Amino acid sequence: MVTTLKQPSSLIHEIRLEPVGNWYLFKFTDTLQLRMESLLDKKKADQLSLEEIAELDAISELDRIFTHMNAMLAAQHAN
Repeated sequence: MVTTLKQPSSLIHEIRLEPVGNWYLFKFTDTLQLRMESLLDKKKADQLSLEEIAELDAISELDRIFTHMNAMLAAQHAN
């Protein structure tokens, strides 16, 4: 069985901008947020399939990118 790695860019439709005062933060849609939490629960129970591992990896990479970008935006607006 060959598993293809899911690219974070395949989740672009699951991204939204949330207003915070006069600026915006990158956020997941509620659907993607719930999916990530579900996959994390399955990971804790050691019940992820190979496809789910690839999906969680893609979501996690996107989460790291957004965390970094949102921190940069927050620092910029703090000055």
